[in-house]
Amino acid sequence: MAPGVQTSTAAVDHFPLAYAGDTSEPQAPAKARVDSIDLLRGLVMVIMLLDHTRDYIHNAVFQFPPEDPTQTNPALFFTRWITHFCAPTFVFLAGTGIYLQFARGKNKGELSKFLITRGLWLIFLEFSVVRLGAFFNVEPKFFMMMQVIWVIGLSMVLMAALIHLPLKVLAGLGLVMIALHNLLDGIRLRGFFFPNATILQKIWVILHQQGIFPIDGQNSPVVLMLYPLIPWVGVMAVGYAFGSIYQKSPAARKQLLLKIGLIAVGLFVVIRGINIYGDPQPWQWQVRGIVYTGLSFLNTSKYPPSLLYLLMTLGPSILALAFFEAGNAKPPSGVRKFFVTFGRVPLFFYVLQWPTAHVISLILHASFGKPIWWLFKTPIDWNNIGPDMGFNLGVVYLSWIAGVAFLYPLCKWFAGVKQRRKDWWMSYL
Repeated sequence: MAPGVQTSTAAVDHFPLAYAGDTSEPQAPAKARVDSIDLLRGLVMVIMLLDHTRDYIHNAVFQFPPEDPTQTNPALFFTRWITHFCAPTFVFLAGTGIYLQFARGKNKGELSKFLITRGLWLIFLEFSVVRLGAFFNVEPKFFMMMQVIWVIGLSMVLMAALIHLPLKVLAGLGLVMIALHNLLDGIRLRGFFFPNATILQKIWVILHQQGIFPIDGQNSPVVLMLYPLIPWVGVMAVGYAFGSIYQKSPAARKQLLLKIGLIAVGLFVVIRGINIYGDPQPWQWQVRGIVYTGLSFLNTSKYPPSLLYLLMTLGPSILALAFFEAGNAKPPSGVRKFFVTFGRVPLFFYVLQWPTAHVISLILHASFGKPIWWLFKTPIDWNNIGPDMGFNLGVVYLSWIAGVAFLYPLCKWFAGVKQRRKDWWMSYL
């Protein structure tokens, strides 16, 4: 482990989160919404649509990884890199949202029940509605795809128990999971498809490695594991503890946000520079020059998210919350209102953005006489996709803007519905 990284529970006393207190009850009630949180959530969700639009439309998707400094270019690299902020921020703020529900008066028994039921609901949506929107396919041999919504759902189920721990203990467990899980990098199954995986190997893939494995035997339906559980539940736990900061005054809160964000960014630069621990792929000097060496430095691992990946993304996100803090005192307007609208209906947006990007790609490919068969297939059938598929990066960006423009009025309408109606089932949407 790199020098200077404190990971023990006792060390949390020196971590800025600890300044928020370790009380069993929130010190002051929170208002109904925190606009800066909705703003950040909405911003990263709009960026998320860029990533999925690129998945369906860019002509190099099946040719090489956009993060690979030996093959990519800066424009493509940063188109992918900026989307790295989405999942960590989304999961982290999900934890913060759990704490804010507690702060608004929901007791921990009620909150645990809600987390279990909503977590299971999210997992169901991942395996049904999201899967259908992503592939336009109900092929039974592709049983399920486990992405960010599944990992949020399962993390919520686990958080139903974890929220009963003292706040400092919960924060410490989350930080330890984030900081130390890269010690497990040496335990790795070779390959990506595991047709003969044992039960223990399947459990390992679910916990800490991407891969595809059959449910029961080589000819049974398969599971595509994209988001292993560890350390996402730790990210949510730290996000929950982070929520206690929002019990403080705006001035004190902004100072803490700045301090935490700067510490995270500083740790990323130092630990990445040492190049010993924190990510399974060290950065390397590139023969293509200093720019590509910089890309290698920023190319951290998302699956599962490494310590450095999380420091690189959550640090700037927390700094953004400090920057957005000034707008909390007045109703959102202009550009701020635009992103806040998306941030107030995150699940609604997430579910709709899959078929939106998918349909835009289908229209483009059909209009220009390009193959569309793969847009109705699942990843296990994506074979022999040639260079005639897809479009350049400019078309990706235009398609992304069109998708955002299409989704905004729908999200604005649904945000209004959620504000007017307080039915219990609305909290599950």
